[in-house]
Amino acid sequence: MKLHISVARQLMQLVDDQGALLREYRVSTALAGVGEVSGSYRTPRGLHVVRAKIGNGLPENTVFVRRRPTGELWTPELSEQFPGRDWILTRILWLSGCQPGHNRLGCVDTMRRYIYIHGSPDTAEMGVPGSHGCIRMRNADIVELFDLVPCYTPVEITED
Repeated sequence: MKLHISVARQLMQLVDDQGALLREYRVSTALAGVGEVSGSYRTPRGLHVVRAKIGNGLPENTVFVRRRPTGELWTPELSEQFPGRDWILTRILWLSGCQPGHNRLGCVDTMRRYIYIHGSPDTAEMGVPGSHGCIRMRNADIVELFDLVPCYTPVEITED
């Protein structure tokens, strides 16, 4: 299996080893566009792998901070209390770059940038850029994807 994320189309596709489409999801990549440099708030391009899976078995809308559940569940009321918070919800697929000098090691290291595929509030718009660099998904979609892909699943992020 492999994941392909198209930034231009704001679309993620899960394909099998023969290239057959298994699932397709609307996503939201970085509002600032694409780029690999730490602190850029951009979505990194190139070849990655799912390095870690976080949140197995937790309820939808579980709130994470620094990859740890806070004990909160996202609600519109909680969102109103913390209007500027970047909500990371439900599940996390933590990405690691595979291309030294492009998205791995030094100031371009995807994993050290804490780039994830993760769940988002139902109010977050999909199909348009809006994240701080991560790939946002609907909660139901990330739960489904989390259960389908093992660690070290290849992930390719392209501009097309």
